This record gives sequence, C-alpha cells and structure tokens, in this order.
Amino acid sequence: MKPFLILQLRPEDETADHEFEAILKYGAIDRQETVRIRIEETGIPKVDLDKYSAVIVGGSPFDVSKPEHEKSPVQKKIEDGFNHLFDVITECDFPFLGVCSGNGLLGNYCGATISGKYREPVGGVDIWLTGEGKRDPLLKGLPTSFRALVGHKEACDTTPPGAVLLAISEPCPVQMFRVKENIYATQFHPEGDAEGFILRVNIYRHHGYFPAEEADGLIKRIQKEDTPVPKKILERFVKRYRSD
Repeated sequence: MKPFLILQLRPEDETADHEFEAILKYGAIDRQETVRIRIEETGIPKVDLDKYSAVIVGGSPFDVSKPEHEKSPVQKKIEDGFNHLFDVITECDFPFLGVCSGNGLLGNYCGATISGKYREPVGGVDIWLTGEGKRDPLLKGLPTSFRALVGHKEACDTTPPGAVLLAISEPCPVQMFRVKENIYATQFHPEGDAEGFILRVNIYRHHGYFPAEEADGLIKRIQKEDTPVPKKILERFVKRYRSD
C-alpha cells in the first residue's frame, strides 16, 4: 500500500502533533500508511509522487499575502518549495488536499489574489455547497449546508483561474475548490475539532487572528460546535485515493 504524504507547516510542536493526530483520526488513516514531513524544519524535499497515494497539507500561521520583504527566510523557502511541488502535482493531476494555508498556497499558485478581505474569526461557520459541489465525488450526498471550524487572516478573493468552486460561506466566498479532477483545497478545517481549536486559540492568541482578550469567549463558543461533515470529507478523500 502506498502511504499518504502529510506535509505540515506549523512551527509549534504541540499544534503540529495535534493536527497530525487529527488527520489520522478523522481521515481513518493508520499511522503506518503515512509519511510525515515538518517542512518548516526541512523544506520540501524532492518528492517522487509515484511512491504516494496522495498529498495532504495542513495549516500554518504563515500568510501568503504578507509583503515579500516581511516574510521570513523559512516562509520564503516553504512557498518556493510548494510552487515547485504544484508544478508536478498539477501536471499529472495528482491527488492533493490543502487545508487553510494549503488553500492559500494552491490558490496563489493558480493565480488568485490572496488578501485579508475575507478573513474569518476563529470559530464555527455555515458552509454551503455550490451546484458543482453537490456533484463532486467527495461531496455528493452530503448535506448542502453544514458547520465547519475556521480561523484565517487571509483567503482567496475569487475562485482561482481554472478551478471549480465547490463550497462557500457568507463571510468567505471561496471555502473549497478543485483544480482538474483530483486537486482539492479547503479554507475550513476538515480535521478541526474543539480540542484542537482550543489548543490553537491558546497558542495563537497573540498572532493577530483575534484580539487576545477574546480568547476565553472564543473557547466557550468552540466547545459548543459540532462539525461532523468536514470530517467526513477528509475521510472520503482518504478512502477515494488510498491505493493498494
């Protein structure tokens, strides 16, 4: 069985570890069928996609829309690595799922403007499937509206050129899109759960996602959120692309 390649960008061990465990749990992936790389430490190595079933990319505190002169060497290295990786992935339509930062990186690569215009505060939001979303293999048969956990300072201003818009929210018009047939990106967090988001609130309370004094109120609201449908999307992605 070919493993899933999981690329993570979170500098903090605690948030990176919890994100990885959540991907395993809600994707129904066995630990032995994954290859995990913390690319904020190593950069993206040269990847032979023939060795993998699919690529899954998590979130991060980095902002694609930050002016170039303000980006750290680590962020520049990450973005450059993804641009090279996307060259290969898009050429062969290789199975890919980018979450939050993965969404911004893919959208930016495809030519979308990434900005803070459609930022969303940390917490739950109502997501709606588009007509194309209702027909997409990962989403077909799921509720046309569902709750998801979000929290981002930037997003795609419009659907990336050549992409298919699959899901929207009122505060953010590009919540999920697909490039070709097998390359997906979500602005919401399909691996997100209350435990993980509370952890992120505590760690990122001074990163500009929300006023620090609102952290306790956010935590109380997050504890009430129930988001089973996004987790089902992650599970479906894994099931669809798992290879023998």
